Order: sequence, then structure tokens, then C-alpha cells
Amino acid sequence: MASETTVATASYELRFDAGRICLDLLATTHPDERLGAVEPLRAWIAASGLVPAGTPLRHVDASWVAHFREMRDLTGRLTGQLVHSPPAADLRPLDHALTRLNELARPAPPAPRAVRAEDGTLVRELHAPPDCAALLGVVARDAVELLTDPVARACLRQCEGDNCPVVYLDTSRGRRRRWCSSEICGNRERVARHRRRAALARA
Repeated sequence: MASETTVATASYELRFDAGRICLDLLATTHPDERLGAVEPLRAWIAASGLVPAGTPLRHVDASWVAHFREMRDLTGRLTGQLVHSPPAADLRPLDHALTRLNELARPAPPAPRAVRAEDGTLVRELHAPPDCAALLGVVARDAVELLTDPVARACLRQCEGDNCPVVYLDTSRGRRRRWCSSEICGNRERVARHRRRAALARA
């Protein structure tokens, strides 16, 4: 039932270029809500690599959307503190978010197994349909690793695009990446710069 998971993700404009799966989840807020219904969440789960290709996701329902959006909110609050300069002096308001993140990180991830495909090659699938808590646990553990790794934390950046909240890992040479996407926010900035120069030339 590959059609259940290989949804046309392009129609939801899903992106996976932030450098970590927890940050890719955070990117589903911009420029519009990408996880507003069950079908786009199924598409995101499938495209993110949280489950092997072809994993049936028919059991994903609206409650999953609420849980994944909560995970996204926690990630945004906790990583946002790290990219703001100067950081807030009082971090106590984030303690509840951190406690909740740690709770979500506790469940074991879905168990994989190796099975033979029709052509005899070994492929990966899950022992059972993944439940929401297990998949959220994978994302939450990724966020915990990010927040506790000083090297990764030092690479966290917020996009410099106008009103873009996307946070990403800058692993570029010289740490000079300015935008979440050169094709999206970067191109938007180049177009705006060109228009400003054209307006000045006309003046």
C-alpha cells in the first residue's frame, strides 16, 4: 500500500532542508500551516523518513495532528531561545516546555525488522503499525540531542528572510548561510533588492 504513504508531498510544499528532523517539523509553520489536516501529516511522516517507505499510515487520525503540532511548538520555543540574541535572562518559563519534551522522548521508537522483498533483497519494515507516541519519541529525542549538543547548538540560525521563523543548522563553509532556503527566502530577498535598486534608479 505504498500509495498510503507516498502521498504527493509537493502539493503540501513540505521541506526537509533544516538539518534535523525536529527542525524540519518546525518548518511546517511557514509560510502557511502545513499540518492542518491528517493527509499532510501522513505525507510529512512518510517523507521525513520516520517510517520505512510503504508503511501504511491509514490509522493516523486528527489526534496525531494535535500531538505533532504540540511537539512542533515545544521545539520552536526551546530552539527559539537559543537563536535569540541576547538570550532571555530568565529561562524558567521554558522549564515546562523542557519537561514536556523529556516526557515525549521517553517512549521507545518503532521496532524495525528486515524482510525479503519479491526480488529477494532485504528491505526494512516495522514489526507493527507505528503509534503516535513512538514516532513523537523519535522527533523528541532528536530535539533533546540538538539542545544538549554544544556543537550543534552553535550552528543554529534563524532565517534572515522577512517574517520567516524557520530555524536551521548552518553547516555551510564559513557558517555564512543566511536563509532557510536560497531558492525561497534567498530568492525573495534578491528580488526585493533588485526592486529597491530599480526604484532608486527611477528616482
